[in-house]
Amino acid sequence: MNRANTASEATSDRFAELWHQYGRGILGLLILVLVVHDIFGTHGYLAMRRTQAEINAVKANLSRLNAENAQLTDKVHDLKSDPHTIEKLAREGSLLAKPGEIIIKIPQAQWSDQDSPAKP
Repeated sequence: MNRANTASEATSDRFAELWHQYGRGILGLLILVLVVHDIFGTHGYLAMRRTQAEINAVKANLSRLNAENAQLTDKVHDLKSDPHTIEKLAREGSLLAKPGEIIIKIPQAQWSDQDSPAKP
């Protein structure tokens, strides 16, 4: 038994000596690994920032789509119930006229000529 205790004490002393010599370095290395993982890991700081940016982009897109949806809803309501909107659409799109009116259609190529000043 004396020999077993001596071996146990030698192993214990050897471990204590190694721990005293390399313990701080090992702890520092472990802390460094944890910090790097917290920053660059799958669920780390950079991934969280990237995900937050994606969430903000989706929220902005959702707000834009909600505004567009509200405008389209108003337009549908006007098309179903407002006679002036229906008349305007019929006149512009289908070239319909009231009795006694004449429609003159100017080609788009000549539109820019009308906007520019007259040439001498």
